[in-house]
Amino acid sequence: MTSPEVAPEIVRFYTETIDESARLSTTADGHLEMVRTQELLRRHLPAPPARILDVGGGPGAHARWLVEDGYEVHVIDPIPRHLPQAEQAGATAELGDARHLPQADASCDVVLLLGPLYHLPDRTDRDRALAEAHRVLKPGGLIAAAGINRYASLFEHTAFAHLHREPLRDSIRDILATQLHDGKKAFTKAYFHTGAQLLEEATSAGFTSTEVYGIEGPAWSLLAATERHTGQPLADSPLFESALTAARMAEPYPELLAASSHLLVVGRRPR
Repeated sequence: MTSPEVAPEIVRFYTETIDESARLSTTADGHLEMVRTQELLRRHLPAPPARILDVGGGPGAHARWLVEDGYEVHVIDPIPRHLPQAEQAGATAELGDARHLPQADASCDVVLLLGPLYHLPDRTDRDRALAEAHRVLKPGGLIAAAGINRYASLFEHTAFAHLHREPLRDSIRDILATQLHDGKKAFTKAYFHTGAQLLEEATSAGFTSTEVYGIEGPAWSLLAATERHTGQPLADSPLFESALTAARMAEPYPELLAASSHLLVVGRRPR
Protein backbone atom coordinates (compact mmCIF):
# COMPACT_ATOMS: atom_id res chain seq x y z
CA MET A 1 0.00 0.00 0.00
CA THR A 2 1.40 3.40 -0.95
CA SER A 3 1.54 5.84 1.94
CA PRO A 4 -0.66 8.88 1.21
CA GLU A 5 0.45 12.48 1.63
CA VAL A 6 -1.14 14.90 4.07
CA ALA A 7 -2.48 18.03 2.39
CA PRO A 8 0.25 20.72 2.61
CA GLU A 9 -2.21 23.37 3.84
CA ILE A 10 -3.01 21.19 6.84
CA VAL A 11 0.69 20.76 7.63
CA ARG A 12 1.23 24.54 7.34
CA PHE A 13 -1.75 25.30 9.58
CA TYR A 14 -0.57 23.11 12.44
CA THR A 15 3.08 24.04 11.94
CA GLU A 16 2.85 27.80 11.45
CA THR A 17 -0.62 29.08 12.41
CA ILE A 18 -1.94 27.39 15.52
CA ASP A 19 -0.48 26.01 18.72
CA GLU A 20 -2.60 22.88 19.04
CA SER A 21 -1.14 22.18 22.49
CA ALA A 22 -3.16 25.10 23.91
CA ARG A 23 -6.48 24.64 22.09
CA LEU A 24 -8.23 22.60 24.78
CA SER A 25 -6.99 24.65 27.73
CA THR A 26 -7.11 28.36 26.86
CA THR A 27 -10.86 28.86 26.32
CA ALA A 28 -13.92 27.72 28.24
CA ASP A 29 -15.44 25.94 25.24
CA GLY A 30 -12.09 24.20 24.61
CA HIS A 31 -12.05 23.09 28.23
CA LEU A 32 -15.63 21.87 27.83
CA GLU A 33 -14.55 19.75 24.85
CA MET A 34 -11.73 18.27 26.92
CA VAL A 35 -13.85 17.47 29.97
CA ARG A 36 -16.62 15.88 27.92
CA THR A 37 -14.18 13.87 25.77
CA GLN A 38 -12.55 12.56 28.94
CA GLU A 39 -15.80 11.47 30.53
CA LEU A 40 -17.15 9.88 27.35
CA LEU A 41 -13.95 7.94 26.72
CA ARG A 42 -13.63 6.82 30.33
CA ARG A 43 -17.14 5.43 30.05
CA HIS A 44 -16.03 3.03 27.28
CA LEU A 45 -12.29 2.41 27.71
CA PRO A 46 -11.06 -0.96 28.94
CA ALA A 47 -9.37 -0.96 32.32
CA PRO A 48 -5.70 0.03 32.34
CA PRO A 49 -3.20 -1.07 31.44
CA ALA A 50 -4.27 -1.30 27.82
CA ARG A 51 -2.55 -0.23 24.60
CA ILE A 52 -4.05 2.91 23.05
CA LEU A 53 -3.09 4.11 19.59
CA ASP A 54 -3.83 7.85 19.45
CA VAL A 55 -3.97 8.55 15.71
CA GLY A 56 -3.69 12.25 14.90
CA GLY A 57 -3.00 12.74 18.59
CA GLY A 58 -1.12 15.98 17.99
CA PRO A 59 0.92 17.30 20.91
CA GLY A 60 -0.56 14.77 23.31
CA ALA A 61 -3.39 16.67 24.99
CA HIS A 62 -5.35 13.46 25.43
CA ALA A 63 -2.30 11.24 25.72
CA ARG A 64 -1.29 13.09 28.88
CA TRP A 65 -4.36 12.22 30.92
CA LEU A 66 -4.57 8.74 29.44
CA VAL A 67 -0.99 8.03 30.55
CA GLU A 68 -1.85 9.43 33.97
CA ASP A 69 -4.80 7.03 34.06
CA GLY A 70 -2.38 4.14 33.54
CA TYR A 71 -2.63 3.44 29.80
CA GLU A 72 0.19 2.77 27.36
CA VAL A 73 -0.27 5.44 24.67
CA HIS A 74 1.41 5.68 21.29
CA VAL A 75 0.76 8.80 19.19
CA ILE A 76 0.77 8.81 15.40
CA ASP A 77 0.74 12.31 13.92
CA PRO A 78 1.71 13.90 10.58
CA ILE A 79 3.12 17.12 12.11
CA PRO A 80 6.78 16.85 13.18
CA ARG A 81 6.55 19.60 15.82
CA HIS A 82 3.90 17.61 17.68
CA LEU A 83 6.02 14.51 18.29
CA PRO A 84 8.36 15.84 21.04
CA GLN A 85 5.36 17.48 22.70
CA ALA A 86 3.52 14.15 22.77
CA GLU A 87 6.60 12.48 24.23
CA GLN A 88 6.76 15.13 26.94
CA ALA A 89 3.17 14.18 27.76
CA GLY A 90 4.36 10.65 28.51
CA ALA A 91 3.47 8.91 25.25
CA THR A 92 5.67 7.36 22.61
CA ALA A 93 5.26 9.03 19.23
CA GLU A 94 6.08 8.69 15.56
CA LEU A 95 5.34 10.46 12.31
CA GLY A 96 2.52 8.89 10.34
CA ASP A 97 -0.86 9.11 8.64
CA ALA A 98 -4.25 7.72 9.67
CA ARG A 99 -4.69 6.13 6.23
CA HIS A 100 -1.53 4.02 6.45
CA LEU A 101 -0.67 2.90 9.97
CA PRO A 102 2.60 1.07 10.66
CA GLN A 103 1.09 -1.05 13.44
CA ALA A 104 0.58 -4.80 13.00
CA ASP A 105 -2.83 -6.36 12.58
CA ALA A 106 -4.83 -6.82 15.82
CA SER A 107 -2.14 -5.16 17.94
CA CYS A 108 -4.06 -2.41 19.81
CA ASP A 109 -6.77 -2.43 22.45
CA VAL A 110 -8.05 1.05 21.55
CA VAL A 111 -7.72 3.33 18.53
CA LEU A 112 -8.52 7.02 18.88
CA LEU A 113 -9.23 9.09 15.75
CA LEU A 114 -10.02 12.40 17.44
CA GLY A 115 -8.78 14.59 14.60
CA PRO A 116 -8.09 12.78 11.31
CA LEU A 117 -11.62 12.30 9.97
CA TYR A 118 -12.47 15.99 9.71
CA HIS A 119 -9.24 16.68 7.86
CA LEU A 120 -10.10 14.13 5.16
CA PRO A 121 -12.70 15.73 2.87
CA ASP A 122 -12.91 12.71 0.55
CA ARG A 123 -15.03 9.80 1.75
CA THR A 124 -12.52 7.36 0.28
CA ASP A 125 -9.83 8.71 2.59
CA ARG A 126 -12.07 8.58 5.65
CA ASP A 127 -13.01 5.00 4.80
CA ARG A 128 -9.34 4.15 4.49
CA ALA A 129 -8.56 5.66 7.91
CA LEU A 130 -11.40 3.74 9.52
CA ALA A 131 -10.33 0.53 7.77
CA GLU A 132 -6.81 0.96 9.14
CA ALA A 133 -8.20 1.48 12.65
CA HIS A 134 -10.25 -1.70 12.22
CA ARG A 135 -7.21 -3.62 11.01
CA VAL A 136 -4.93 -2.73 13.93
CA LEU A 137 -7.57 -3.25 16.62
CA LYS A 138 -7.75 -6.53 18.48
CA PRO A 139 -11.07 -8.36 18.19
CA GLY A 140 -13.43 -6.64 20.61
CA GLY A 141 -11.21 -3.54 20.63
CA LEU A 142 -12.62 -0.03 20.94
CA ILE A 143 -12.61 2.77 18.38
CA ALA A 144 -13.48 6.37 19.24
CA ALA A 145 -13.58 8.80 16.31
CA ALA A 146 -14.46 12.49 16.32
CA GLY A 147 -16.03 14.70 13.68
CA ILE A 148 -16.82 18.39 13.49
CA ASN A 149 -20.56 18.98 13.42
CA ARG A 150 -21.99 20.29 10.16
CA TYR A 151 -23.51 23.32 11.92
CA ALA A 152 -20.57 24.19 14.18
CA SER A 153 -19.37 27.10 12.05
CA LEU A 154 -22.85 28.65 12.06
CA PHE A 155 -22.96 28.64 15.86
CA GLU A 156 -19.34 29.71 16.23
CA HIS A 157 -19.51 32.76 14.02
CA THR A 158 -22.80 33.81 15.53
CA ALA A 159 -21.11 33.65 18.94
CA PHE A 160 -18.24 35.75 17.64
CA ALA A 161 -20.76 38.35 16.36
CA HIS A 162 -19.61 38.59 12.76
CA LEU A 163 -21.89 36.18 10.89
CA HIS A 164 -23.87 39.14 9.53
CA ARG A 165 -20.86 40.34 7.50
CA GLU A 166 -21.41 39.40 3.88
CA PRO A 167 -18.16 37.59 2.97
CA LEU A 168 -18.30 35.47 6.10
CA ARG A 169 -22.01 34.83 5.71
CA ASP A 170 -21.40 33.53 2.19
CA SER A 171 -18.55 31.31 3.40
CA ILE A 172 -20.66 29.74 6.15
CA ARG A 173 -23.56 29.28 3.73
CA ASP A 174 -21.20 27.27 1.49
CA ILE A 175 -20.07 25.10 4.43
CA LEU A 176 -23.68 24.38 5.38
CA ALA A 177 -24.52 23.43 1.80
CA THR A 178 -21.45 21.35 0.96
CA GLN A 179 -20.16 20.28 4.40
CA LEU A 180 -16.70 21.29 3.18
CA HIS A 181 -14.34 24.05 4.25
CA ASP A 182 -11.68 24.85 1.68
CA GLY A 183 -9.20 26.20 4.23
CA LYS A 184 -8.43 29.36 2.27
CA LYS A 185 -9.44 31.61 5.16
CA ALA A 186 -9.15 30.62 8.82
CA PHE A 187 -8.88 27.04 10.08
CA THR A 188 -7.84 24.63 7.33
CA LYS A 189 -9.27 22.08 4.89
CA ALA A 190 -12.03 20.20 6.67
CA TYR A 191 -15.15 18.07 6.36
CA PHE A 192 -18.18 18.63 8.62
CA HIS A 193 -20.28 15.58 9.57
CA THR A 194 -23.81 15.07 10.70
CA GLY A 195 -24.30 12.53 13.45
CA ALA A 196 -26.03 10.15 11.06
CA GLN A 197 -23.14 10.35 8.59
CA LEU A 198 -20.49 9.72 11.22
CA LEU A 199 -22.44 6.73 12.48
CA GLU A 200 -22.89 5.35 8.95
CA GLU A 201 -19.18 5.67 8.17
CA ALA A 202 -18.23 3.78 11.33
CA THR A 203 -20.74 0.98 10.77
CA SER A 204 -19.77 0.70 7.09
CA ALA A 205 -16.19 0.15 8.22
CA GLY A 206 -17.32 -2.92 10.12
CA PHE A 207 -17.62 -1.54 13.66
CA THR A 208 -20.48 -2.73 15.83
CA SER A 209 -22.17 -1.48 19.03
CA THR A 210 -21.75 1.99 17.58
CA GLU A 211 -23.11 5.09 19.26
CA VAL A 212 -22.76 8.82 18.55
CA TYR A 213 -22.47 11.54 21.17
CA GLY A 214 -22.55 15.32 21.00
CA ILE A 215 -19.37 16.26 22.85
CA GLU A 216 -19.97 19.87 24.00
CA GLY A 217 -23.76 19.83 23.99
CA PRO A 218 -26.14 22.65 23.02
CA ALA A 219 -24.74 25.49 25.18
CA TRP A 220 -21.09 25.62 24.06
CA SER A 221 -21.58 28.61 21.75
CA LEU A 222 -23.28 30.57 24.54
CA LEU A 223 -20.24 29.84 26.71
CA ALA A 224 -17.87 30.90 23.92
CA ALA A 225 -19.82 34.10 23.20
CA THR A 226 -19.97 35.16 26.83
CA GLU A 227 -16.26 34.58 27.39
CA ARG A 228 -15.29 36.38 24.19
CA HIS A 229 -17.44 39.45 24.75
CA THR A 230 -16.83 39.89 28.48
CA GLY A 231 -13.13 39.11 28.33
CA GLN A 232 -13.52 37.02 31.49
CA PRO A 233 -12.22 33.42 31.68
CA LEU A 234 -15.17 31.14 32.32
CA ALA A 235 -13.67 27.66 32.64
CA ASP A 236 -14.33 27.84 36.39
CA SER A 237 -17.74 29.47 36.48
CA PRO A 238 -21.42 28.64 37.03
CA LEU A 239 -21.99 29.15 33.28
CA PHE A 240 -19.39 26.50 32.49
CA GLU A 241 -21.02 24.08 34.92
CA SER A 242 -24.41 24.76 33.36
CA ALA A 243 -23.05 24.17 29.84
CA LEU A 244 -21.47 20.90 31.01
CA THR A 245 -24.76 19.87 32.62
CA ALA A 246 -26.60 20.69 29.40
CA ALA A 247 -24.24 18.45 27.41
CA ARG A 248 -24.93 15.56 29.75
CA MET A 249 -28.68 16.11 29.76
CA ALA A 250 -28.79 16.29 25.95
CA GLU A 251 -27.32 12.80 25.46
CA PRO A 252 -30.64 10.88 25.25
CA TYR A 253 -31.97 13.17 22.52
CA PRO A 254 -30.48 12.51 19.05
CA GLU A 255 -31.95 15.70 17.60
CA LEU A 256 -29.64 17.70 19.90
CA LEU A 257 -26.53 16.19 18.28
CA ALA A 258 -26.75 18.98 15.72
CA ALA A 259 -26.09 21.59 18.43
CA SER A 260 -22.65 20.34 19.50
CA SER A 261 -19.42 21.59 18.03
CA HIS A 262 -17.89 18.11 17.81
CA LEU A 263 -19.36 14.63 17.54
CA LEU A 264 -17.91 11.38 18.86
CA VAL A 265 -18.68 7.91 17.57
CA VAL A 266 -17.62 4.87 19.58
CA GLY A 267 -17.76 1.28 18.44
CA ARG A 268 -16.00 -2.04 18.56
CA ARG A 269 -14.28 -4.41 16.19
CA PRO A 270 -16.34 -7.62 16.30
CA ARG A 271 -14.80 -10.54 18.16
